[in-house]
Amino acid sequence: MLSKLVNLLRFLHTGYVMAREGVFSLVEVPDLPPGPRLALRLIRLIERKSTRRADAGARISVAFNRLGPSYVKMGQFLATRPDVVGREVAKELSLLQDRLEAFPRAEAIRMIEEAMGASIDDLFTEFGEPVAAASIAQVHPAFITDETGETHKMAVKVLRPGVARRFARDLKSFYLAARIIERFHAPLRRLRPLAVVDTLARSVELEMDLRLEAAALSEMAENTADDPGFRVPEVDWTRTTKGVLTLEWISGRKLSDVESIAEDGHDMVALGAAVIQSFLRHALRDGFFHADMHQGNLFVAENGDLVAVDFGITGRLDKAEKCFLAEILFGFITRDYMRVAEVHFEAGYVPKTQDVAVFSQAIRAIGEPIHGHNASEISMARLLTQLFEVTELFAMTTQPQLIMLQKTMVVVEGVARSLDPGLDMWKTAEPVVRTWIEHNLGPSGRIQDAGESISMLVRLAGELPTFAKRAERIVEGIDTLSTRGVKVESEMIDALSRSRRNRLGTAALWVIAVALVAIVFEGWW
Repeated sequence: MLSKLVNLLRFLHTGYVMAREGVFSLVEVPDLPPGPRLALRLIRLIERKSTRRADAGARISVAFNRLGPSYVKMGQFLATRPDVVGREVAKELSLLQDRLEAFPRAEAIRMIEEAMGASIDDLFTEFGEPVAAASIAQVHPAFITDETGETHKMAVKVLRPGVARRFARDLKSFYLAARIIERFHAPLRRLRPLAVVDTLARSVELEMDLRLEAAALSEMAENTADDPGFRVPEVDWTRTTKGVLTLEWISGRKLSDVESIAEDGHDMVALGAAVIQSFLRHALRDGFFHADMHQGNLFVAENGDLVAVDFGITGRLDKAEKCFLAEILFGFITRDYMRVAEVHFEAGYVPKTQDVAVFSQAIRAIGEPIHGHNASEISMARLLTQLFEVTELFAMTTQPQLIMLQKTMVVVEGVARSLDPGLDMWKTAEPVVRTWIEHNLGPSGRIQDAGESISMLVRLAGELPTFAKRAERIVEGIDTLSTRGVKVESEMIDALSRSRRNRLGTAALWVIAVALVAIVFEGWW
């Protein structure tokens, strides 16, 4: 009871802070029923007057930063779910900066020594002050000396002290808010707020184990080993634990520093194309992509290579989802709108009860306008956003992995256009998409699929003798059952007889009979 009261007080404090910073004034009052409309007007009486001059992004950022790391992370997570909070709110939340006050270097050293079981001097020849601090961890520069005596600069990521406990506490407030929404606001139940909080909880749990980020970096490094112009930092596994991640220090400029990158003489057009094509290769070819590719997580090295960091959030696509993405992009490029519509139906994303021809017409309404404009004016990310909006009209079920993909593409396209404002998205994407389709859906892809099918048949043929022996035992068991019967004690017969006298008698007989047969079959197997 006491814990519930504490969670309620925390929930009320959250509402108070958001009201003071003017977050609730972002809600469109005319669209609400009379009750909530009146409540919002009363809440707005306590907002600070200075917030009325601030834009939406600033209000949200100030409120969430005041509430602490958990709320910053919640805001960033909701930015990936425009299907839940709406496109405009998601856009504002995507601007939320994950920059918090750093904790002391001495505390970081204590945590590293405790995690590694060794002194900081044994681990590093030098360990510096923090250079970046976020909601879950912060980064320190450090130096190591290898076996040959060569010195290397490293980046050491350390979890915040007590971050797991803080998140666990705040998640209770998130769950309380979700339960209140589901209980008292029926229209929002379809958005499954409890499931959203469950997903956030799981995401944060994974992000707070830095070994998993190290594994993501390692997997991406293997996938992109032969890719020109793209790489990720190398992980130092000997100095990595659940709470500490040590990796190669990246010497380069963040892609947010566009002017300096241009002054350094880098090819801005090629760099913009590399951002788009790298992301599409990862998503289509590998089915594994960096889901937080904003400018702060991308560097350009001195040799012009694109280097991605911070793999706390990643996305995956299976073969069917990769096929879906490639075919809809290629369908828009070639203006084959019927094929785009058919792909949605084949994937099962749109119910069979809908009319594919009508759906194709809706797709055409999205695709045709892009062919009447200059390529630099066409946004692939905006097209995908419109596509998902239209599919809602046709009862398309929410696909979280595709929502994350679409959100990431919005960010990636924005980064690419900041480097090359005249970027032709379709011309840039077309080689990657066409190559994937030719390899996977063309003749070579069909041959590969046939090979996989043959391989499966060979494995099945190898297991046929085992299946035959099992079938033989079952047949023998049935013969035994038919000749000898199943031994049933007299007490069981009396119980079965009595059970017929009530309404559940027949059901009981069937349950007992199935149980007896299962026991017999268990003996045969």
